[in-house]
Amino acid sequence: MSQTQKILELNGRKITLIGTAHVSRESIDEVTNTIKELKPDCVAIELDEKRADSIKNKDKYKQLDIIQILKRNEGFLLLANLILASFQRRMGANIGVQPGDEMLAAMNTAAELNIPAVMADRAIQVTLRRAWAKNSLWGKCKLLATMLSSAFSNETVSEEDIEKLKTSNEMDSMMNEIADYMPVVKEVLIDERNLYLAKKIWDSNGNNIVAVLGAGHLPGVAENLEKLAAGTTDGNLEQISEVPKKSVAGKIFAWLIPAIIVVLIAAGFIYGGSQLGSKMILNWILWNGTSAALLTLLAAGHPLVILAAFISAPITSLCPFIGCGFVTAILQAILCKPRVQDMETLLDDISFKGFYKNRILRVLLVFILSSMGSSVATFVSGGSIATMLNAQA
Repeated sequence: MSQTQKILELNGRKITLIGTAHVSRESIDEVTNTIKELKPDCVAIELDEKRADSIKNKDKYKQLDIIQILKRNEGFLLLANLILASFQRRMGANIGVQPGDEMLAAMNTAAELNIPAVMADRAIQVTLRRAWAKNSLWGKCKLLATMLSSAFSNETVSEEDIEKLKTSNEMDSMMNEIADYMPVVKEVLIDERNLYLAKKIWDSNGNNIVAVLGAGHLPGVAENLEKLAAGTTDGNLEQISEVPKKSVAGKIFAWLIPAIIVVLIAAGFIYGGSQLGSKMILNWILWNGTSAALLTLLAAGHPLVILAAFISAPITSLCPFIGCGFVTAILQAILCKPRVQDMETLLDDISFKGFYKNRILRVLLVFILSSMGSSVATFVSGGSIATMLNAQA
């Protein structure tokens, strides 16, 4: 048996787990040959339905409607998806393998042999939303910084290095690094999905099942399958299949900062008269507007978008329902409408220059940077206003 496979005999069922690297030529051959050799009753694949469709339809990104994505509040999700896809694509570029080719091989081989295939992974949108929602502010910053650093990295990986990623020592080291640096991300991306994958594999029809999944999931999925067989876990997926709802405290906090700002400015008018109150309002407008406008300029936003950032930031900072980034990104997409060429080169343009050259990526850059500018200015300006009131007292 290959070191990238694990065979489980559980309650009269045989489950063969194949651990792959997502840009490995050897993984493609191993998946194809194993399915043909074992002729299982079912093939379970580490994909959700949408990702399976995007792998089968490589030109899916050409159909993107960036404005609709922003309206659905999925700008960050799109950015994360693009960066992850581009990073994997670069890893496989020098060996002629596309990300997910081994999953495509599993689907094609199952179809060729008329074997049912089950998409066993949790929806990527749910996974990314959970990773974002469960993180603290500092955790969100680390997650965003990690994604951007991978987007701008020019690192190349050899075929030998890719094959090493399938060994337990390499995987254990990587998992430990992720757990130490971003424990919440590790919990959501690895631990929760290990349970989700195991449950979907366990629920698959037949007594002879082949499951194709990333090598990093192999030990965790095997452990969860053994627990399911022993009945020590019921594998309830309801809790990890939805985005955590914002707590009451979170909802209160979303309104607390704007409320404090309004109260401070009102107090300025009461205790310092119109002169102090007006000065506080001007402080709020200049800090928010200037910060958002400067970072929109840094994103090479359209001049009218920069102006919109200056005008909208002081207003949207006081309203949790809409952010400055939403306003600026929508306007940027309207004024600099993405071209067909931008759709076609989207994944290839994930680089420092590409974010400015590609109009879709520039919309996302405007969204991220203007949002950051407004958020930082809210706290800086709030502190400044509190200091002004304290000096008056």
